[in-house]
Amino acid sequence: MTWNWQKKDWPNFRYDKTQLEEFESQFLKQEGMLIGAFKHLDETDKTTLTIDIISNEALKTSEIEGEYLNRKSVQSSIRQQFGLQTNHLKSSPAEQGIAEMMVDLYQTFQEPLTHLKLFSWHEMVMSGRRDLADMGRYRTHKESMQVISGDIHHPKIHFEAPPSSRMTTEMEKFVNWFNETSPSGEVSLSVLGRAGIAHLYFESIHPFEDGNGRIGRAIGEKALAQSFGKPTLIALSYIIEKHKKRYYEALEKANKSNEVTDWLVYFSRTILEAQQHTRAYIEFLIEKTKFYDRLRGKLNERQQKVLARMFREGPEGFKGGLSAENYISLTKTSRATATRDLQQLVALGALTRSGKGRYTRYNLSFLP
Repeated sequence: MTWNWQKKDWPNFRYDKTQLEEFESQFLKQEGMLIGAFKHLDETDKTTLTIDIISNEALKTSEIEGEYLNRKSVQSSIRQQFGLQTNHLKSSPAEQGIAEMMVDLYQTFQEPLTHLKLFSWHEMVMSGRRDLADMGRYRTHKESMQVISGDIHHPKIHFEAPPSSRMTTEMEKFVNWFNETSPSGEVSLSVLGRAGIAHLYFESIHPFEDGNGRIGRAIGEKALAQSFGKPTLIALSYIIEKHKKRYYEALEKANKSNEVTDWLVYFSRTILEAQQHTRAYIEFLIEKTKFYDRLRGKLNERQQKVLARMFREGPEGFKGGLSAENYISLTKTSRATATRDLQQLVALGALTRSGKGRYTRYNLSFLP
C-alpha cells in the first residue's frame, strides 16, 4: 500500500472547489444565524452555552479515542479555567488536561500555530501518562506508527504514518502551511477547505506518540475560529463521535491519495451538522427563558427542582421521558403528591404527557 505521504505530490492536496461551494454558502449563512441567535441570550445563558459546548467537546473528543471521562469533573475543570465558581470536584489528570487544552483553544485561537503550542497541548492531553517515551515533543521511536485492527497474527493496517525521522521536517512544513493559509496569510483558502485539509494533513503526519486525534480535531476547530475572528462553538467532536465509524472510514480513504474532494465533502457535511446542533442548543436556551418567564410564580419548589433537572439534559430532552417514579426519586415526595404536581405541570403547559399507566412519560412542552 502506498500512503498519501509516500506519493510524489505530497503534501499538495487537490480538490474540486465547485464541490464545496454550496457547503461554504450554507456554513456562512448558518454562522450568521448563530451569531444573531447568540445575541438574544442573556449573559448567564451565554456562559452556560459556552461551558456546555466546550465540556461536551472535551468529553466527545476523548470518547472518540475510547477514553471515557466524568462529565461533572470535566465541566468543573473548565469552569475553573475560566475563573468561574465551581463545585470543587477533584478531577483526574486526563480530565484536567483535556479541559486545559479546550479552554486554551478557545482563548488563543487567533494566535499563529507553533511547535511550542502543539507541545503544550500534547502535555495537557497526555497529562498523567507514564507510558510514553515522548511527552510534549514529536515522536522519536524507530518502530512504524501504524493504525491497526484485527487479530495480532493477521492485523489489518488502516494507515501507516511517516517515520519518526521525518517529524521535524514534516511538522515544519505543516505549521508553515497552517499559518500561511490563515485569513491574514499569503495563501487564500476557503473556510471549510482549510479546516478539512488542516485536520487531514495533521492526522496523516501523526506526529505524536499518542493524542493525535484530539489535537488534530482542535486544529480543525482553530482553523474555523480564525476564519471568523471568534470561537465558533460548534459541536464538531460531538457529531464525529455520533458517527464515529463514518469518520474513520473517511480518514482511511483520504490517507491513500492527495486528491481530497471526497474527504472535504464529508468534513463539510459534518461541520454543517455540528453547526445545526449548536443552533438547536441556542434555540433551546431561548425557549427556556420564555418558559420560565411564562411560569414565574406558578411553580412549587419540587416542580422547579424537577424542571431544572430536565433542562440540564439539553435539546435532546430527558432520556426516555420523565416518569412518575423519576419525579418521586428526585423530590423524595409521595406518589399522590407527585401525581398532583405532574398534572398541574401539564395543565400549565410546562409538560406534555404521552403513554398510559406505568408507561406514562412527560417531556418539556416545547421539545418535539
